[in-house]
Amino acid sequence: MANDSIYIRGVGSALAARLPISGAVAAGQCPPEIADATGIESAAVSDHAAGVELAAAAARAALTDAGADPARIDLIAHSNVYYQGHDLWSPSAYIQREVGAVGAVAVEVRQMSNGGMAAIDLAAAYLSARDGDLALVTTGDRFAPPGFNRWISDPGTIYGDGGTALILSRTDGFAVFRSFVQSADASLEAMHRGDDPFGVAPFSIRERVDLDPLKKAFLAEAHVLSTVEKVRRGQERVIARSLDDAGVKISDIDWFVLPHFGIRRLRSTFLRPFEIDIERTSWNVARSVGHLGAGDQIAGLAHLRAENLLRPGDAVLFAGVGAGFSWSAAVAEIL
Repeated sequence: MANDSIYIRGVGSALAARLPISGAVAAGQCPPEIADATGIESAAVSDHAAGVELAAAAARAALTDAGADPARIDLIAHSNVYYQGHDLWSPSAYIQREVGAVGAVAVEVRQMSNGGMAAIDLAAAYLSARDGDLALVTTGDRFAPPGFNRWISDPGTIYGDGGTALILSRTDGFAVFRSFVQSADASLEAMHRGDDPFGVAPFSIRERVDLDPLKKAFLAEAHVLSTVEKVRRGQERVIARSLDDAGVKISDIDWFVLPHFGIRRLRSTFLRPFEIDIERTSWNVARSVGHLGAGDQIAGLAHLRAENLLRPGDAVLFAGVGAGFSWSAAVAEIL
Protein backbone atom coordinates (compact mmCIF):
# COMPACT_ATOMS: atom_id res chain seq x y z
CA MET A 1 0.00 0.00 0.00
CA ALA A 2 1.27 3.45 -0.89
CA ASN A 3 2.04 5.64 2.08
CA ASP A 4 0.15 8.58 0.55
CA SER A 5 -3.06 6.60 -0.05
CA ILE A 6 -6.20 7.63 1.80
CA TYR A 7 -8.70 4.86 2.51
CA ILE A 8 -12.36 4.89 3.49
CA ARG A 9 -12.51 2.62 6.50
CA GLY A 10 -16.07 3.22 7.71
CA VAL A 11 -19.25 5.10 6.81
CA GLY A 12 -22.46 5.83 8.67
CA SER A 13 -25.62 7.89 8.53
CA ALA A 14 -28.43 8.87 10.89
CA LEU A 15 -31.37 10.17 8.89
CA ALA A 16 -34.60 11.48 10.38
CA ALA A 17 -37.97 9.82 9.76
CA ARG A 18 -39.37 10.34 6.28
CA LEU A 19 -42.34 12.60 5.68
CA PRO A 20 -44.04 11.76 2.34
CA ILE A 21 -44.19 14.81 0.14
CA SER A 22 -47.83 14.00 -0.61
CA GLY A 23 -48.56 14.59 3.06
CA ALA A 24 -46.74 17.92 2.99
CA VAL A 25 -48.75 18.96 -0.09
CA ALA A 26 -52.03 17.91 1.55
CA ALA A 27 -51.11 19.91 4.67
CA GLY A 28 -50.40 23.00 2.58
CA GLN A 29 -46.69 22.95 3.49
CA CYS A 30 -45.31 22.19 0.03
CA PRO A 31 -46.76 23.75 -3.15
CA PRO A 32 -47.88 20.95 -5.51
CA GLU A 33 -45.95 22.44 -8.44
CA ILE A 34 -42.70 22.17 -6.44
CA ALA A 35 -43.46 18.57 -5.50
CA ASP A 36 -44.11 17.74 -9.16
CA ALA A 37 -40.99 19.52 -10.41
CA THR A 38 -38.55 17.98 -7.94
CA GLY A 39 -39.59 14.33 -8.17
CA ILE A 40 -38.80 13.99 -4.46
CA GLU A 41 -40.96 11.33 -2.77
CA SER A 42 -40.27 12.25 0.86
CA ALA A 43 -38.06 14.35 3.08
CA ALA A 44 -36.24 13.39 6.28
CA VAL A 45 -37.83 15.54 8.99
CA SER A 46 -36.54 15.60 12.58
CA ASP A 47 -39.11 16.28 15.28
CA HIS A 48 -36.54 16.99 17.99
CA ALA A 49 -32.94 15.88 17.28
CA ALA A 50 -30.60 18.68 16.26
CA GLY A 51 -28.33 18.30 13.25
CA VAL A 52 -25.24 17.90 15.43
CA GLU A 53 -26.95 15.15 17.45
CA LEU A 54 -27.67 13.30 14.21
CA ALA A 55 -24.03 13.83 13.20
CA ALA A 56 -22.85 12.27 16.46
CA ALA A 57 -25.15 9.26 15.92
CA ALA A 58 -23.76 8.85 12.40
CA ALA A 59 -20.22 9.09 13.79
CA ARG A 60 -20.88 6.24 16.19
CA ALA A 61 -22.26 4.15 13.32
CA ALA A 62 -19.19 4.89 11.19
CA LEU A 63 -16.83 3.97 14.02
CA THR A 64 -18.65 0.66 14.44
CA ASP A 65 -18.51 0.03 10.70
CA ALA A 66 -14.77 0.75 10.73
CA GLY A 67 -14.08 -1.25 13.88
CA ALA A 68 -12.08 1.78 14.99
CA ASP A 69 -11.12 2.92 18.48
CA PRO A 70 -12.32 6.55 18.87
CA ALA A 71 -9.28 7.27 21.04
CA ARG A 72 -7.12 6.79 17.92
CA ILE A 73 -8.91 9.50 15.92
CA ASP A 74 -6.43 12.26 15.03
CA LEU A 75 -8.87 14.77 13.54
CA ILE A 76 -12.60 15.48 13.55
CA ALA A 77 -13.83 17.73 10.74
CA HIS A 78 -17.52 18.61 11.12
CA SER A 79 -19.38 20.36 8.31
CA ASN A 80 -22.82 21.93 8.32
CA VAL A 81 -24.97 24.45 6.47
CA TYR A 82 -27.57 25.66 8.95
CA TYR A 83 -27.96 26.49 12.65
CA GLN A 84 -26.46 23.88 14.98
CA GLY A 85 -28.56 24.60 18.05
CA HIS A 86 -26.45 26.99 20.14
CA ASP A 87 -24.69 30.33 19.73
CA LEU A 88 -20.95 30.90 20.29
CA TRP A 89 -20.45 27.15 20.68
CA SER A 90 -18.38 24.42 19.00
CA PRO A 91 -20.39 21.60 17.40
CA SER A 92 -17.20 19.74 16.49
CA ALA A 93 -16.22 19.63 20.18
CA TYR A 94 -19.67 18.23 21.00
CA ILE A 95 -19.11 15.39 18.53
CA GLN A 96 -15.61 14.81 19.93
CA ARG A 97 -17.01 14.44 23.45
CA GLU A 98 -19.97 12.30 22.33
CA VAL A 99 -17.81 9.71 20.56
CA GLY A 100 -14.91 9.75 23.03
CA ALA A 101 -12.24 10.92 20.60
CA VAL A 102 -10.20 12.37 23.46
CA GLY A 103 -6.97 12.82 21.52
CA ALA A 104 -8.42 14.41 18.39
CA VAL A 105 -8.20 17.92 17.03
CA ALA A 106 -11.80 19.02 16.31
CA VAL A 107 -12.60 21.67 13.71
CA GLU A 108 -15.61 22.98 11.81
CA VAL A 109 -15.68 23.28 8.00
CA ARG A 110 -18.16 25.71 6.45
CA GLN A 111 -18.35 25.33 2.67
CA MET A 112 -22.12 25.17 2.29
CA SER A 113 -23.40 22.17 0.31
CA ASN A 114 -19.84 21.33 -0.73
CA GLY A 115 -18.80 21.19 2.93
CA GLY A 116 -18.73 17.42 3.37
CA MET A 117 -16.51 16.99 0.34
CA ALA A 118 -14.26 19.86 1.43
CA ALA A 119 -13.96 18.33 4.91
CA ILE A 120 -12.90 14.98 3.41
CA ASP A 121 -10.22 16.68 1.30
CA LEU A 122 -8.89 18.72 4.23
CA ALA A 123 -8.94 15.73 6.58
CA ALA A 124 -7.00 13.64 4.05
CA ALA A 125 -4.41 16.40 3.72
CA TYR A 126 -4.14 16.65 7.52
CA LEU A 127 -3.50 12.93 7.88
CA SER A 128 -0.81 13.02 5.20
CA ALA A 129 0.89 16.13 6.55
CA ARG A 130 0.83 15.05 10.21
CA ASP A 131 1.53 11.35 9.58
CA GLY A 132 -1.77 10.62 11.28
CA ASP A 133 -3.77 7.41 11.06
CA LEU A 134 -7.51 8.10 11.39
CA ALA A 135 -9.82 11.05 10.72
CA LEU A 136 -13.55 11.39 11.35
CA VAL A 137 -15.56 13.56 8.95
CA THR A 138 -19.13 14.38 9.98
CA THR A 139 -22.02 16.44 8.65
CA GLY A 140 -25.31 17.28 10.31
CA ASP A 141 -28.24 19.65 9.84
CA ARG A 142 -31.85 20.14 10.80
CA PHE A 143 -33.64 22.59 8.50
CA ALA A 144 -36.44 23.60 10.84
CA PRO A 145 -38.85 26.53 11.02
CA PRO A 146 -39.18 29.35 11.77
CA GLY A 147 -35.87 30.26 10.17
CA PHE A 148 -35.96 27.71 7.35
CA ASN A 149 -38.78 26.31 5.23
CA ARG A 150 -37.44 23.06 3.78
CA TRP A 151 -40.01 23.11 0.96
CA ILE A 152 -39.59 26.63 -0.42
CA SER A 153 -36.54 28.38 1.09
CA ASP A 154 -34.47 27.19 -1.90
CA PRO A 155 -36.92 26.72 -4.81
CA GLY A 156 -36.31 23.48 -6.68
CA THR A 157 -34.45 21.81 -3.80
CA ILE A 158 -36.18 20.15 -0.85
CA TYR A 159 -34.11 19.86 2.32
CA GLY A 160 -33.86 16.90 4.69
CA ASP A 161 -32.52 16.44 8.22
CA GLY A 162 -29.74 14.01 8.95
CA GLY A 163 -26.19 13.27 10.00
CA THR A 164 -23.46 11.47 8.08
CA ALA A 165 -19.96 10.30 8.95
CA LEU A 166 -16.88 8.89 7.26
CA ILE A 167 -13.76 7.34 8.77
CA LEU A 168 -10.59 8.00 6.76
CA SER A 169 -7.43 5.94 7.24
CA ARG A 170 -3.90 5.98 5.90
CA THR A 171 -3.50 2.22 6.32
CA ASP A 172 -6.60 0.28 5.29
CA GLY A 173 -10.27 0.37 4.38
CA PHE A 174 -12.99 -0.92 2.07
CA ALA A 175 -12.23 1.76 -0.55
CA VAL A 176 -9.34 4.01 -1.55
CA PHE A 177 -9.40 7.46 -3.13
CA ARG A 178 -7.73 7.55 -6.53
CA SER A 179 -8.29 11.31 -6.97
CA PHE A 180 -9.76 14.34 -5.22
CA VAL A 181 -10.18 17.75 -6.88
CA GLN A 182 -11.65 21.06 -5.71
CA SER A 183 -12.16 24.35 -7.51
CA ALA A 184 -13.81 27.71 -6.75
CA ASP A 185 -15.06 30.91 -8.40
CA ALA A 186 -15.73 33.73 -5.93
CA SER A 187 -17.27 35.93 -8.64
CA LEU A 188 -20.46 33.96 -7.87
CA GLU A 189 -20.32 34.64 -4.12
CA ALA A 190 -23.10 37.26 -4.17
CA MET A 191 -25.64 34.85 -5.65
CA HIS A 192 -26.57 33.78 -2.13
CA ARG A 193 -26.18 37.28 -0.65
CA GLY A 194 -28.02 39.41 -3.19
CA ASP A 195 -28.07 43.10 -2.39
CA ASP A 196 -29.13 42.67 1.25
CA PRO A 197 -27.10 44.71 3.76
CA PHE A 198 -25.01 42.89 6.34
CA GLY A 199 -27.06 42.12 9.45
CA VAL A 200 -26.07 42.42 13.11
CA ALA A 201 -27.63 39.10 14.18
CA PRO A 202 -29.20 36.07 12.54
CA PHE A 203 -32.46 36.95 10.75
CA SER A 204 -32.10 40.65 11.48
CA ILE A 205 -32.61 41.35 7.74
CA ARG A 206 -35.06 38.60 6.72
CA GLU A 207 -37.21 36.56 9.08
CA ARG A 208 -36.35 33.28 7.32
CA VAL A 209 -33.99 31.96 4.69
CA ASP A 210 -35.31 32.82 1.22
CA LEU A 211 -32.77 32.31 -1.54
CA ASP A 212 -35.04 33.21 -4.46
CA PRO A 213 -34.92 37.04 -4.08
CA LEU A 214 -31.17 36.89 -3.42
CA LYS A 215 -30.55 35.01 -6.67
CA LYS A 216 -32.83 37.36 -8.59
CA ALA A 217 -31.00 40.40 -7.21
CA PHE A 218 -27.66 38.90 -8.24
CA LEU A 219 -28.85 37.98 -11.73
CA ALA A 220 -30.29 41.48 -12.22
CA GLU A 221 -26.67 42.71 -12.19
CA ALA A 222 -24.91 39.66 -13.63
CA HIS A 223 -25.29 38.18 -17.11
CA VAL A 224 -27.54 35.11 -16.80
CA LEU A 225 -25.98 33.09 -19.59
CA SER A 226 -22.42 33.77 -18.43
CA THR A 227 -23.40 32.84 -14.86
CA VAL A 228 -24.89 29.54 -16.03
CA GLU A 229 -21.76 28.92 -18.08
CA LYS A 230 -19.49 29.57 -15.08
CA VAL A 231 -21.43 27.07 -12.97
CA ARG A 232 -21.35 24.50 -15.77
CA ARG A 233 -17.62 24.94 -16.40
CA GLY A 234 -16.78 24.68 -12.71
CA GLN A 235 -18.47 21.30 -12.39
CA GLU A 236 -17.11 20.06 -15.69
CA ARG A 237 -13.57 21.09 -14.79
CA VAL A 238 -13.37 19.20 -11.49
CA ILE A 239 -14.98 16.05 -12.89
CA ALA A 240 -12.67 15.99 -15.91
CA ARG A 241 -9.56 16.47 -13.79
CA SER A 242 -10.67 13.92 -11.19
CA LEU A 243 -11.21 11.29 -13.89
CA ASP A 244 -7.85 12.13 -15.44
CA ASP A 245 -6.01 11.97 -12.11
CA ALA A 246 -7.59 8.58 -11.41
CA GLY A 247 -6.67 7.31 -14.88
CA VAL A 248 -10.26 6.40 -15.80
CA LYS A 249 -12.94 7.52 -18.25
CA ILE A 250 -16.47 8.43 -17.29
CA SER A 251 -17.63 5.20 -18.95
CA ASP A 252 -15.51 3.30 -16.40
CA ILE A 253 -17.51 4.68 -13.46
CA ASP A 254 -19.87 2.17 -11.88
CA TRP A 255 -21.62 4.52 -9.42
CA PHE A 256 -22.16 8.29 -9.38
CA VAL A 257 -22.79 9.78 -5.93
CA LEU A 258 -24.33 13.19 -6.62
CA PRO A 259 -25.94 16.10 -4.76
CA HIS A 260 -29.55 15.54 -3.71
CA PHE A 261 -31.11 17.98 -6.16
CA GLY A 262 -34.63 17.76 -7.51
CA ILE A 263 -34.87 15.73 -10.69
CA ARG A 264 -34.95 18.72 -13.08
CA ARG A 265 -31.82 20.24 -11.59
CA LEU A 266 -30.13 16.85 -11.41
CA ARG A 267 -30.79 16.22 -15.09
CA SER A 268 -29.59 19.64 -16.24
CA THR A 269 -26.48 19.67 -14.01
CA PHE A 270 -25.26 16.07 -14.22
CA LEU A 271 -27.34 13.50 -16.06
CA ARG A 272 -27.54 15.17 -19.49
CA PRO A 273 -24.15 16.95 -19.60
CA PHE A 274 -22.20 13.85 -18.55
CA GLU A 275 -24.55 11.25 -20.09
CA ILE A 276 -25.11 9.53 -16.75
CA ASP A 277 -27.72 6.79 -16.37
CA ILE A 278 -29.83 7.64 -13.32
CA GLU A 279 -29.85 3.96 -12.35
CA ARG A 280 -26.10 4.28 -11.67
CA THR A 281 -26.55 7.18 -9.26
CA SER A 282 -27.55 7.76 -5.63
CA TRP A 283 -30.98 9.07 -6.72
CA ASN A 284 -32.84 6.35 -4.78
CA VAL A 285 -31.69 7.76 -1.45
CA ALA A 286 -31.82 11.38 -2.65
CA ARG A 287 -35.50 11.23 -3.53
CA SER A 288 -36.37 9.62 -0.20
CA VAL A 289 -34.61 12.07 2.15
CA GLY A 290 -34.00 15.35 0.28
CA HIS A 291 -30.92 17.57 0.29
CA LEU A 292 -28.89 16.99 3.47
CA GLY A 293 -26.87 20.20 3.29
CA ALA A 294 -23.22 19.12 3.37
CA GLY A 295 -23.94 15.40 3.72
CA ASP A 296 -25.34 14.17 0.39
CA GLN A 297 -22.19 12.42 -0.81
CA ILE A 298 -21.50 10.54 2.42
CA ALA A 299 -25.16 9.56 2.70
CA GLY A 300 -25.06 8.26 -0.87
CA LEU A 301 -22.04 6.09 -0.11
CA ALA A 302 -23.64 4.83 3.11
CA HIS A 303 -26.74 3.84 1.12
CA LEU A 304 -24.76 1.95 -1.53
CA ARG A 305 -22.82 0.11 1.20
CA ALA A 306 -25.90 -0.71 3.27
CA GLU A 307 -27.70 -2.10 0.21
CA ASN A 308 -24.67 -4.27 -0.73
CA LEU A 309 -24.47 -2.60 -4.15
CA LEU A 310 -20.69 -2.09 -4.10
CA ARG A 311 -18.41 -4.74 -5.59
CA PRO A 312 -14.61 -5.07 -5.49
CA GLY A 313 -13.12 -3.12 -8.37
CA ASP A 314 -16.08 -0.74 -8.68
CA ALA A 315 -15.19 2.88 -9.44
CA VAL A 316 -17.29 5.47 -7.61
CA LEU A 317 -17.35 9.12 -8.63
CA PHE A 318 -18.42 11.70 -6.03
CA ALA A 319 -19.43 15.21 -7.13
CA GLY A 320 -20.30 18.27 -5.05
CA VAL A 321 -21.16 21.94 -5.48
CA GLY A 322 -21.74 24.65 -2.92
CA ALA A 323 -22.63 28.33 -2.75
CA GLY A 324 -19.60 30.53 -2.99
CA PHE A 325 -19.17 28.91 -5.54
CA SER A 326 -17.07 25.80 -5.04
CA TRP A 327 -17.03 22.43 -6.77
CA SER A 328 -15.47 19.08 -5.98
CA ALA A 329 -15.09 15.65 -7.53
CA ALA A 330 -13.39 12.49 -6.39
CA VAL A 331 -12.93 8.94 -7.63
CA ALA A 332 -12.70 6.03 -5.21
CA GLU A 333 -12.07 2.36 -5.92
CA ILE A 334 -13.88 -0.34 -3.93
CA LEU A 335 -11.35 -2.86 -2.60
